[in-house]
Amino acid sequence: MNTGTKLGFSNLRKSVSARVNEIAEIEMRQVGKIKHSMHDACLSALAMMYFQDASMLEFQRRLQEQTQMNNLQTLFQVETIPKDNQLRDIIDAIPSQKLLPIFNDFFRLLQRGNQLQPFQFLDEGYLLPIDGTQYFSSETINCPSCLTKGYKNGTINYSHKVLGASIVHPEKKQVVPLAPEPIKNSDGSKKQDCEINAGKRFLNRIRQEHPKLEIVITADDLYSRQPFIEALNQNKMSYILIAKPSSHKVLFDQLIEKEDLDQAHLLEWQDNEGAIHRYEWINDIRLNGNKSAPLVNFFEYSIIRDGDKITYKNSWVTDIRVTGNNVKKLVKAGRAKWKIENENFNTLKNLGYHAEHNYGHGKKNLSFNFFLFTLLAFFMHQIIELKDPLYQIARAKFSAKKEFWNQLRCTIRVIIFENWESLLGFVISPPTDIRAP
Repeated sequence: MNTGTKLGFSNLRKSVSARVNEIAEIEMRQVGKIKHSMHDACLSALAMMYFQDASMLEFQRRLQEQTQMNNLQTLFQVETIPKDNQLRDIIDAIPSQKLLPIFNDFFRLLQRGNQLQPFQFLDEGYLLPIDGTQYFSSETINCPSCLTKGYKNGTINYSHKVLGASIVHPEKKQVVPLAPEPIKNSDGSKKQDCEINAGKRFLNRIRQEHPKLEIVITADDLYSRQPFIEALNQNKMSYILIAKPSSHKVLFDQLIEKEDLDQAHLLEWQDNEGAIHRYEWINDIRLNGNKSAPLVNFFEYSIIRDGDKITYKNSWVTDIRVTGNNVKKLVKAGRAKWKIENENFNTLKNLGYHAEHNYGHGKKNLSFNFFLFTLLAFFMHQIIELKDPLYQIARAKFSAKKEFWNQLRCTIRVIIFENWESLLGFVISPPTDIRAP
């Protein structure tokens, strides 16, 4: 079965190679006289993240010594396997912004392959949850980009954080990651960077990269403030943002007044288990008490069981006009924000990708660049899950994804494969007389 499509492993790998080769000549001059090329270092790092194996390079060196071939060479076109310290030195020196276009390359391959359209849930645009997360923390290891937090006992915590974003659909397992925005201190700045500032930079960058893409940003209560909503409006992006009573007192006072005047709308239905689903909404209400505050549309969703027991309640503000026809869909869209936490961050940290593992911190960009390669590997997996029929057949042979990738790791440590398809073919139907070298 031929999976050599534009959305197959080989073409995705070629996209990474092409971008790395574009920046290699200029940037390598700054690294110094190092034997291994930037391409070999970057693709080796990507391979480690792709197969979720921090020891991959060592096992492939052993194969190379035994057979004069290795899977880094056949699968990732790595000519010479770099030593660990050489790999770190090269990747540390690469400006992170030079790697971000790889995400756009993958994204446009999805667009051209008509694989993005099925992710659109609302008529107003693609759901794009954003959220911040920490992927490195230490009281000793640090670099100039580290965020710092001092404690009364004199200790200082150093950390790296990032603002992540993925296009999601409430009914799809896969997500489409966009290039993240680092939350980091810049040279010469005395003020700590923060999630909201990173969010504003992210909006500006994404609009520049995707000027015509219709986007609906979803986010938690931290973002439902006037400055961020104004930034959304400036970038012509819609939004569905959580708004809590504790941080929006003026807004909720207005809601009470509107309800007293019977200006609120209510919709209820009961499910088969007896739970009542209650939707309430009011359009055209000021976000806060400022005269310049934007008008927003408010909606609230509650689940009520056993007569009066509220088991779930949340509320949002949006620029999308709320009606009885769309309120249920808007609630689904608002609740889909959890996908950036679960499908993205939790998967990267706890389900095989080891995003919080310290592969090396470096002096410049190493920590964030390793995170980028981890996220790129995750993006490749999302695409392959959608479009690679051989992968789907091979994956179906295992009850858990963890077992599947463990089998791949064990296999490539002892057997050399010509390409990704031959590796999957072996997993699907392994020869009975195969011998390891």
